[in-house]
Amino acid sequence: MMKSALYLTCTFLLASFCPIREGQLEPGAPLPKPENKWMDVSGKEISLNSVKGANGLLVIFGANRCPYMLRNQDRLRNICSFAHNNNIGVVMVNSNEANRAEEESLTSMKAYASTQSFQCFYILDKNAELADAFDANHTPECYLFDKKNHLVYKGAIDDSPGNAETVKVQLLHNAISETAAGKSVTVSTSNSLGCNIKRNR
Repeated sequence: MMKSALYLTCTFLLASFCPIREGQLEPGAPLPKPENKWMDVSGKEISLNSVKGANGLLVIFGANRCPYMLRNQDRLRNICSFAHNNNIGVVMVNSNEANRAEEESLTSMKAYASTQSFQCFYILDKNAELADAFDANHTPECYLFDKKNHLVYKGAIDDSPGNAETVKVQLLHNAISETAAGKSVTVSTSNSLGCNIKRNR
């Protein structure tokens, strides 16, 4: 009896001090928090649904100062343009709450966005709510949804996040092409490699 009571007490304490995280988002899952409002670097509050294009939505978790973001800047710029040309809306999400007072502030996000000229929105994810809902952990990390708001691809931009010169498979590019054509995505998941999202806990 005492062992059961002790177990229940420990379980309660762990639940109280450990933040609740959403489950992993798998292909076929619906778009999380589609109508919630998030602050964009333009100064406007937007929802994910308002960004979605006729053929779907691409959500990219990013950052201002991550070395992997620097290695992927050209690829990100190209993929944002490609998605836009295929009527897929794009939003980049900054969830680095632990660094919000420094290089990941809204002001720094605005400066970064102006220098990169990505064809996408760039929103501040307060308290990493979106990162938790997506179970996103790296930057860059990509999630592609079709016109019905179902996840069709998640993972990396390509098969060589660390070195653009050794890319063999354009994973996200292929997924966008297939989604825009109304086809099933051949490769729906890949391992994302990047900097850890800095949650404030």
